[in-house]
Amino acid sequence: MTCCAPVGVHAALGDPAQLGTLPDEIRLASRDLGDGSRQTDLSVPGVRCAACIAAVERTLARLPGVERARVNLSTRRVAVAWRTADGTPPDMIGTLRGIGYEAHLFAPEQAGKDPELARLVRALAVAGFCAMNIMMLSLSVWSGADAGSRQAFHLISALLALPALLYSGRVFYASAWSALRHGRTNMDVPISIGVSLAFALSLYDTLHNAPHAYFDAATSLLFFLLIGRTLDHVMRERARSAVAGLARLAPAGATILRDGRPLYVPVSEIEPGSTVLVAAGERVPIDGVVEHGMSELDCSVVSGESAPRKVALDDKVQAGVMNLTGPLTVRATARAEDSFLAEMVRMMAAAEGGRARYRRLADRAAALYSPVVHTMALLSFLGWLYLTGDWHMSVTIAIAVLIITCPCALGLAVPIVQVVAARRLFERGIMVKDGTALERMAEIDGVAFDKTGTLTLGRPSLLNAEQIPPSAMGIAFGMTIGSRHPAARAIAEAAARGTNPIMAFDRIEEVPGLGLEAVRDGDRYRLGRPEWALEGRHPENGFAWSMSYLARNGDLLAAFVMEDSVRPDAREAVDDLVRQGLAVEIVSGDRAAVVEGLASKLGVHEVSSGLLPSEKVTRVASLEHANRKILMVGDGLNDAPALAAAHVSMAPATAADIGRNAADFVFLNESLSAVGAALGIARRSRTLIVQNFALAVGYNALAVPVAVLGYVTPLVAAVAMSLSSIIVVANALRLPSIPNGAAGPGAARRN
Repeated sequence: MTCCAPVGVHAALGDPAQLGTLPDEIRLASRDLGDGSRQTDLSVPGVRCAACIAAVERTLARLPGVERARVNLSTRRVAVAWRTADGTPPDMIGTLRGIGYEAHLFAPEQAGKDPELARLVRALAVAGFCAMNIMMLSLSVWSGADAGSRQAFHLISALLALPALLYSGRVFYASAWSALRHGRTNMDVPISIGVSLAFALSLYDTLHNAPHAYFDAATSLLFFLLIGRTLDHVMRERARSAVAGLARLAPAGATILRDGRPLYVPVSEIEPGSTVLVAAGERVPIDGVVEHGMSELDCSVVSGESAPRKVALDDKVQAGVMNLTGPLTVRATARAEDSFLAEMVRMMAAAEGGRARYRRLADRAAALYSPVVHTMALLSFLGWLYLTGDWHMSVTIAIAVLIITCPCALGLAVPIVQVVAARRLFERGIMVKDGTALERMAEIDGVAFDKTGTLTLGRPSLLNAEQIPPSAMGIAFGMTIGSRHPAARAIAEAAARGTNPIMAFDRIEEVPGLGLEAVRDGDRYRLGRPEWALEGRHPENGFAWSMSYLARNGDLLAAFVMEDSVRPDAREAVDDLVRQGLAVEIVSGDRAAVVEGLASKLGVHEVSSGLLPSEKVTRVASLEHANRKILMVGDGLNDAPALAAAHVSMAPATAADIGRNAADFVFLNESLSAVGAALGIARRSRTLIVQNFALAVGYNALAVPVAVLGYVTPLVAAVAMSLSSIIVVANALRLPSIPNGAAGPGAARRN
């Protein structure tokens, strides 16, 4: 089994087959998952079908310390989560080599040629050339050639078939032999047996001057199988191009200042706090903050907006954005593997590798395929041999059964739809974090929206900054300067514009859903929800604004009044969801007057306000217990538990890290039409998956009895099997791309 490593991998790591990968290399290449376990990504080029996926995942899962293993068939990547007492990784590469799969550490592909596609195209060309010429000779035989000419034509056909079998057929033979050599089977085993038997039987018939030979069937089978495999590869590369394209947005290296001198280093060596120089026309290599310079950035990869964004001192920049007009000096705030761009790459890869219920069903069916088909072919041979005593006819029928029941259509039924759907969502600026989310999204009957940062932009402005005493503003400034909460940022920005002194504190803690608490000289300061800051006292008012109270030991110091902007198209998005029969409600931790005022603007009738994070979870759980399937859309730290508890969840790209991690979908632009777009694509994907299963099962239900009864020749079987795969792929390509102006599922159906 050849190792088709991504371009640039061997240059960095050496040839894994010869060099080997040391445990320290694996440990250093793995990343911490935050729960004490680590994840290592391996490249396994030999994974080609459902049986391969099952063998790799099952084998790795048996290793001591391995918690789970997940294969991404599109990228030939295996994500292995492991945990050991001494931090030494299990022998994953050696174990995979023991079952016939070469593996090495995964690295993103760089731009360049696709060697696997080139290999498939060459094999396809050889098989096509041989098949066409053999077919021309077969036409001469079918038109009534005499016995001598017929044998000559068959001998020439045998010579033409040899290059196809030896060169083109090795695509299947290598995989089949590796599987058999390690005591397992895959879908290439019956293909290889069928092609070899068809050639051997035809050669026997030729030497005995029989009237029929099936060299055309053997070569045509290879030709059509290679068409299907090449289409599958191209489809997966099209989906992978989204991931590879994102990865290529981050440059391989960057110029940093070290001891006052510029030095070019790989991005992997840039540590938080490093000073990075970004020239005009270059992409920002890491997440950071502008320390010097002014420029305009193309942030379309982050926000989905094409209009340039101006940046200056202290503005945040993210990896992958293009610096358009002027040089910038940026202070790195995260390593390259922890950047926003790296997170998007991981989410997109997870989308392609996700295996929903339908896909697992296809995997199980394909895994059962080889023994079932082998048994069926053997029984067909024995049955016809018993009934007729004609071993030649019995072998011919057995070959036809092996060929016509190839599970290509079944194996492609779900993965092709999923990779196309992931690409369609990516085109709309929607990232899928969990592959099962597409299936769950299609099942929802209600949507629960958070308010701040979701229905609103999460960028509130302080309305009464001039009315806040300077001493209170200085206290609030010291408490909020390090917080990411939208209200805290609004207060900090307003305080920074004045000459207010910054108070230093002994301790500052952010309490999810309540606010900020700080301690200085024994005094406790709170900034946040009125009843929490005032320790039970709540000076209620009916203003439809967000209110944050600053208190010292429960005594009011200042009240901060803030107003947020509603997201563009929020009313249209809510109206479209309601038209689709979905129940829409708002679940928010804000005051009743604020939430009800927004609900009135958007036409939402169901409102839950003043909820703590645990109460949001309780609300979502109560809907789930009522057999409701809810989509939760939220963004903040206090929304993460509800996002995890919902049937399916969605968050904007501006959400807090924990919110993005808890969500199944992340949308990059500011419009809530992304919710309807994701729902439309998910529902259409479910329809196409059902259609593909119906096509695959219907094909086998019709083809197998006909083949067993002896009405199908090996040539017809090869054509029928390949056409079924092409039909399934073509059906998946029917998934429409919802235009940017469309609001949701209704638009998906109109397309």
